[in-house]
Amino acid sequence: MKKVLLSFVFTLLSVLSFAQTEWAADPMHSSVNFNIKHMGISFVQGRFDSFKGRVTAEGTNLDNAVFDFVVEVNSINTGVDMRDKHLKSADFFDIDKYPAMSFNSTSITKNKNNTYTLKGNLKIKETVKEISVPVTFGGVAKNQQGKEVMGFQTKFTVNRLDYGIKYDPTGAGVAKDVEVSLYFELVKQ
Repeated sequence: MKKVLLSFVFTLLSVLSFAQTEWAADPMHSSVNFNIKHMGISFVQGRFDSFKGRVTAEGTNLDNAVFDFVVEVNSINTGVDMRDKHLKSADFFDIDKYPAMSFNSTSITKNKNNTYTLKGNLKIKETVKEISVPVTFGGVAKNQQGKEVMGFQTKFTVNRLDYGIKYDPTGAGVAKDVEVSLYFELVKQ
């Protein structure tokens, strides 16, 4: 009987130590931003105001975590209505055909300090490409409501032409490379 009880306790502890924790993006404390060179002399900044994100992790760190994010392209916001309408058109994102962009991770590798390398599939329009991005893990804290929250950020560059955004293919007026900055605070579910 003692062996059965000990076996049960060890099994329970093993299950609990490897239990998956779900974290959902808090849109009030997260942002999806971009920056692109215009005319080779200045930059246009923008963001996407509507997105969902989920991280599944073993506990309160990013080791072996799985990331799934979806951005609603219709929520693009550069602060200029005319430009936003053009970005939603077939010249750029073609939101009638492709209303969302997504990222699904395939692996995460811990580096040093609180940094990781995250690999996954980025889908924009009908193109899916594997990307590798640096992630800085901010840690875990409790918010004003006493809920656990996790923070991380990443900055990377994508070539928009690789994803079928072919307007101005020379990059003279609208650069080919887009700098992306993501800041996420996620709430433990």
